[in-house]
Amino acid sequence: MASHYWLSVLLVLSHNLLDCTSAAVHGNSLENAERESDGSYRARDAEHYGDSGHNVEFDHEAILGSVKEAEEFDKLSPDESKERLAQLLPRMDINGDKHIDRKELKQWILNSFSEDGDDSNLSNEEAEERLQEADDNKDGVVTWQEYLQDTFGADTEEEVAADDTNDAGLLVAEEKAMWKAADTNGDGSLDHKEFEVFTNPEEHAVMHPFLINQTLREKDTNKDGRIDFQEYIGDRGSQQDRSWLVSEREKFDHELDTDHDGVLDMNEIHQWVIPNNDEIADEEVDHLFQSADDDRDDMLSFEEVISHYDVFVGSEADYGNDILGDHFDDEL
Repeated sequence: MASHYWLSVLLVLSHNLLDCTSAAVHGNSLENAERESDGSYRARDAEHYGDSGHNVEFDHEAILGSVKEAEEFDKLSPDESKERLAQLLPRMDINGDKHIDRKELKQWILNSFSEDGDDSNLSNEEAEERLQEADDNKDGVVTWQEYLQDTFGADTEEEVAADDTNDAGLLVAEEKAMWKAADTNGDGSLDHKEFEVFTNPEEHAVMHPFLINQTLREKDTNKDGRIDFQEYIGDRGSQQDRSWLVSEREKFDHELDTDHDGVLDMNEIHQWVIPNNDEIADEEVDHLFQSADDDRDDMLSFEEVISHYDVFVGSEADYGNDILGDHFDDEL
């Protein structure tokens, strides 16, 4: 009897926790602009698999193209979640055959990541959040002066030290050059779309040369326009053990140095520093098909997607199960 009582209490408590904690399971999307310890920009799927296992929240955000919407689904009942997912399927089904093939799913995921989609994608959402922080006078655009104040706490470039950098390691001079590249109409301020290009430079080819040059500035100590292994590890190697060095050497030789000439040229630096959304989308498609293609016909019927709604979008019930876990049965 007591075990039934405590189980009821735990279920009620976990249900009440949903509204205040569901948003917390989704990472801050702005963290995407962070860089890894080796200097590469953080890939969108960086936390898809980690020490704690598979992170389903990445799957939900990749399908919905929005952290906020994924948080909303966490609060829906299974039936509500299935109903809203069903409304998305015709938009995913480009050829209208009531099935989602790999190409259609990949395009949908790529659209959810960045500019090729509509205004409901992760890049736009990130830019909107960041724009609201920087837009001091709330006129819907960000001026260079507003950005300087928000990022460096300065009103003019002269107040920023030459070696001061933003969170991504960019100097103010590098940022200004990128600002001009993003300011396509040349009016000195960035609207939402321009600001999206500026704040997600790894997502836009026009910005990639700036990021590569930044990497060369930071790591190319002999200024030959290439990066050798010692330059690649830099100061990171001074306090690491031999196993770390061996691991990094393997990565450098077999993953980064694709032509095996002992150095990273501009193309190899690009492949290293800039996350490849195309590859990320391919891996996500493989994962979703493995999870939901029950009849293994290499197509996802609408029925298969909806029956595996928890994989694609989740719901309140799935989040509650994550909180409770199987260990309550053992304890009770």
